Amino acid sequence: MLFDSIEYISIENQTTSFPKHFHETFCISLIHKGIEQIDFENQSLFTEAGSISITNPYEIHSNPLIDNDSYLKFDTIYVPNKVVKYVLNGRNIKFINRQITSKKANKLFLKLKIALDTKDDEMVESYLSQFMQVLEQYSQEHKTEYSGLNFNNYNQIRSYIESHIYHKISLDELSKIANINKYGFTKKFKAWTGMTPMNYVLMRKIFSSKKLIKSNTELTDLAYQYNFTDLAHFSKTFKRFIGISPKEYQVNYSREL
Repeated sequence: MLFDSIEYISIENQTTSFPKHFHETFCISLIHKGIEQIDFENQSLFTEAGSISITNPYEIHSNPLIDNDSYLKFDTIYVPNKVVKYVLNGRNIKFINRQITSKKANKLFLKLKIALDTKDDEMVESYLSQFMQVLEQYSQEHKTEYSGLNFNNYNQIRSYIESHIYHKISLDELSKIANINKYGFTKKFKAWTGMTPMNYVLMRKIFSSKKLIKSNTELTDLAYQYNFTDLAHFSKTFKRFIGISPKEYQVNYSREL
């Protein structure tokens, strides 16, 4: 079902910085406590409690902690572009104002979150439509379709990573696909994407593994399936990109069923 692709997570207290990464979805966060920092290529966004922050699909960003004593609590809803287009009658949008302060938007965000827990598609569609109509005023038309990063051989490299997602992937392998030495490849890849190739591989492994976590998933088996050293290594990497441990994510998944 279309609305099954929408997901949300709740972060009670972010204690680690998120490295550079991107999502294939719109990431819409409502900050409850503290100040969220998002670093883009040319700007930093500081979003205070009571406001919403948004990143567009494939938008490279990182989430550093402002300081070690800060307390950050937020919810994030991940909405694929195809779902946004559906509820906006085919309109393709890009958010130019990534920071929104609106009591109406906040209320609809929370109603949508509750609707997602019910698994009621009609309720989800209703609140998502209302929510996106409010947010749309902060956007502009995006004339091209969202797609992967603009990098020579990117599609070939991505296909290789996805088809070997359970294996150990080396920098040498990827640089051979790009037909360039590994030092030049790393420099070029990072210049285009803002990420090192191996950080990108870890991100893809974590996002792939997240889709397999159910209430009865054996997390140690999952860690080995994706070629992590052990559960501790998997958990640490998972938390870097998702914000919570795989065990916490699993508990949240069980609660939502």
